[in-house]
Amino acid sequence: MLQVLDAAAVRQWCSAAVEALTAARQEIDDLNVYPVPDGDTGTNLQLTMIATAEAVLRAPRDLAGTLAAVVQGSLLGARGNSGVILSQLLRGLCESLGGPAGPEELRAALVRSAESAYGAVATPVEGTVLTVAREAAAAARGADLVSVVRSARAAAAASLARTPELLPALKAAGVVDAGGRGWCVLLEALESVVTGEPVVADPGLLVPRAVGAATAAREAGSDAFAYEVQYLLRDTDDAAVARLRDVLGALGDSLVVVGGDGLFNVHVHVNDVGAAVEAGIEAGRPFRVTVTRFADQVPVPAPAGGEAARVVVAVATGEGLVKAYSELGVTVVEGGPTANPSTAELLAAMTGREVVLLPNDRNVTAVAQAAAEHARQQGRAVAVVPTRSVVQGLAAASVGDPDRPFDDDVAAMAAAAGATRWAEVTTAVRDAETSAGACRTGDVLGLLDGTVVRVGEDVDAVARELLHRLLEPGGELVTVVVGASADPDVGARLGAWLSEVHPMLSVVVLQGDQPHYPLLLGVE
Repeated sequence: MLQVLDAAAVRQWCSAAVEALTAARQEIDDLNVYPVPDGDTGTNLQLTMIATAEAVLRAPRDLAGTLAAVVQGSLLGARGNSGVILSQLLRGLCESLGGPAGPEELRAALVRSAESAYGAVATPVEGTVLTVAREAAAAARGADLVSVVRSARAAAAASLARTPELLPALKAAGVVDAGGRGWCVLLEALESVVTGEPVVADPGLLVPRAVGAATAAREAGSDAFAYEVQYLLRDTDDAAVARLRDVLGALGDSLVVVGGDGLFNVHVHVNDVGAAVEAGIEAGRPFRVTVTRFADQVPVPAPAGGEAARVVVAVATGEGLVKAYSELGVTVVEGGPTANPSTAELLAAMTGREVVLLPNDRNVTAVAQAAAEHARQQGRAVAVVPTRSVVQGLAAASVGDPDRPFDDDVAAMAAAAGATRWAEVTTAVRDAETSAGACRTGDVLGLLDGTVVRVGEDVDAVARELLHRLLEPGGELVTVVVGASADPDVGARLGAWLSEVHPMLSVVVLQGDQPHYPLLLGVE
């Protein structure tokens, strides 16, 4: 049994974590009972950890080099919201370990890990991996390393079992939180490394207890933030600072609050500067307040080696969609539902000194934010337009103008995306209860703004109902994107129908060739 967690132990843990997440991948994916194809949590956690372990193998074998590789590898390899949160958990853990860790050092690192993850999420939700990590760290106790790891792992399992009581969606589904289960798997792997013995998880937590509910809880990433706010804060106390952390955590990201004995340094990235300062006034007396607008401060080097002045990067898949984006001058990173790109893949495409990112899927947004933050540290000006569908991305890209000032161009693209209502037609991949009623595997699902609003048997009928809803507030242009599995004539049929019922509309039918979604619809 190990007495300290040193470089060799951390390396062994990374390998064990990959093995454990690979074994648990399907189990964790199955906890997501959402009936629409998605980048499932187990797969994203596994791929993130594989990238982390690969980075460790390439790193110097001392503790500092190993920990740095874990931080960098998990950041660049993070996939999906769950992968981004895992990378933040690992970052907090590693940054707290200054040397070989005994029981107290490991407990402190687990606490720091949970705090770091909470700080990374704009609006923390209890009943998720955040709760599991925090309660595991709080319960980590013991006179030796084994006791600390065992108590943390046991507390994580107990916390995971309680997640359905904290999130109604989990309780309705009869499952525990998928991300929380992933953190339990990592702690189980750590215990096996420290004790030299395999750890058997509670079998009651391994599979969904009653697969058949509508929507599993999803971790949420944060939006792009335009301002850095920093101030010193005095005439306060720990309780007021704790409340301030909660308020600022809900307002933005990159939150750091350091200090003590009534004097703290507060740093946060936000869009609402006034709210950030007002929160400080409620907590104490802020002074030396500074506000920096990133767009005005990012150094913009001269193009070198053929580097473009401005690049728009979109996430999309399907030969037709890739061609459509390319014709608009957009660099495409392959990805989307079931195939979330990594941070490193997005960074590789960000070749301009100014970059606009179009994630085009809610599960890609957090990865886009992580890539943007990393690129900003390299001196690039980066904005993430929070597009949730490729049709919103197409609308944004169509108004892009590299001759406009960067901020104006981003604003125009964001406005075009926001003015585009969107819907999707897909096929259920599992039996479930949805917000529109029960569905069976193979049923046609109509989604409006990501929510199931119709369960049917016919693609055309579901699409017509979605278009009726999209056009209720009005519209001038309808875009129909036909998927790889769709009847090739479905676009023409919908176009003819729209010409009859809405003769003043402009209709564009695009062969997108995207998988999983026979139709993507947009109204501008």
